[in-house]
Amino acid sequence: MNASPLQPAQTQDAPVNTLYGGVTSRRVTVRDLAKAKRNGERWAMLTAYDALTAGVFDEAGIPVLLVGDSAGNCHLGYETTVPVTMDQMVMLSAAVVRGTQRALVVADLPFGSYQESPAQAMHNAARLMKEAGVHAVKLEGGERSARTIELLVEAGIPVMAHIGLTPQSVHAYGGYPVQGRGDEAAHQLLRDAKAVQQAGAFAVVLEAVPAELAAEVTTHSAIPTVGIGGGPGTDAQVLVWTDFAGMTAGRVPKFVKQYANLRATLAQAASEFAADVREGAFPGPEHSFQ
Repeated sequence: MNASPLQPAQTQDAPVNTLYGGVTSRRVTVRDLAKAKRNGERWAMLTAYDALTAGVFDEAGIPVLLVGDSAGNCHLGYETTVPVTMDQMVMLSAAVVRGTQRALVVADLPFGSYQESPAQAMHNAARLMKEAGVHAVKLEGGERSARTIELLVEAGIPVMAHIGLTPQSVHAYGGYPVQGRGDEAAHQLLRDAKAVQQAGAFAVVLEAVPAELAAEVTTHSAIPTVGIGGGPGTDAQVLVWTDFAGMTAGRVPKFVKQYANLRATLAQAASEFAADVREGAFPGPEHSFQ
């Protein structure tokens, strides 16, 4: 029987530490992702904001978890990611780290925590590494953030870059438009990708860019590219977990595939519980102490 492409067959001589395949003897590292790039192995990344959900994804074999500032939209009730604070990111990131054993945990540097200066970025990235225990940080911006990335990498902090649509710039964009359309914008994206690679980033997120452009960046990039609305040509794919699991109310972005409808499942369970309480069916003798 052939092995799943996500769970390589194990033999007596096979190493236990594979990018996929469930719990192993150590965490996934940035070196594993670099090796996956060289080997042409694709991988998945999901967001996580709490220990319980992170543990589920960890057990499922998701190799990289992102504690995104998207928590602002998904869990904290904000309209954008802009209001999210460092203290909130530290708290959420620490929970995800505690809930996992194998996944590489990457945490976002929120808006206002790194733009002022590389020194500010260093201070806040160190907080995420020391107080939360994350294994890498992510920040937005290409050429404009290259010096900051370089400083963090020189200090021993792995950095995932984020170019294309950068949600922290929502007010400058006037929304969430696709980026990289037209020759000038496409050339800028290519320059951004080159800049973050040269600065030492171990991977780069490409958000909401034309599929052909994302594939071109991937072809010329020595580091893994992570697509979210970047088409099928990137090395990895990331989705916000509340989007992919069907928890998000209303419309979801075009690039989201919903793999479940947990919102409907949870609503049904809550309705049944409420009905049982009203009708006196819960708690029954089996749920009561004698």
